[in-house]
Amino acid sequence: MQIDRTGKPKRTVRRTFNAANAAEAVGAIRPGMEVYGLSKGQFSLIELVEHVLAATGPADVTISTWTAAGADLAHTHGFLANGSVRSCRWLVDFSFASRQPAYCADLVARFGADCIRQTANHAKFVLIRNEAWNVTIRTSMNLNRNARLESYEISDDSELADWLQEIVTAAFDGGAGEITDRPSDAQSSLAVLAGRVEIPDRIQHTTTHRSISFD
Repeated sequence: MQIDRTGKPKRTVRRTFNAANAAEAVGAIRPGMEVYGLSKGQFSLIELVEHVLAATGPADVTISTWTAAGADLAHTHGFLANGSVRSCRWLVDFSFASRQPAYCADLVARFGADCIRQTANHAKFVLIRNEAWNVTIRTSMNLNRNARLESYEISDDSELADWLQEIVTAAFDGGAGEITDRPSDAQSSLAVLAGRVEIPDRIQHTTTHRSISFD
């Protein structure tokens, strides 16, 4: 791994646009890593999660998404069954229940209503955390497969993971609602959530020198 003058790992931008799968595109998951890449739909968000879990071992997972597909829900449930995922929490958009009622019912059936909260949500990220790792996947992808240009960034960064987890915890503590079929409640729920999250509205690294390398 290349190191910058501050002793921190460099951000890596991987030019692997034609990679066959997530593992080939991302490369090895290393402590302190940050990698940014693009895909053209040849792999999905759930495949990125699977690649990270193979490196971290069993972990607690949080998924924030606008929508999800049935096949990816089943794949995620398989992680629970095989012990790769110790716990799983979901933050979804209010419209999910009305747009995809069958998928919504599947989500509740597989993970339980208490594992899910909804608000006006378009943020797509995944937290994968255990005693040794604090991985965040930030992405344009929803939890479904689309043959289109998508971006992803994978970081092992406890500060970033803590910040996002605070927001999700605020949602679960009362800032967002359980799954219903009332998308009209989205804005009021979002306002409640914003009022409960008494943390900075952004995270900013203070490192003055950050290099970019190309693979």
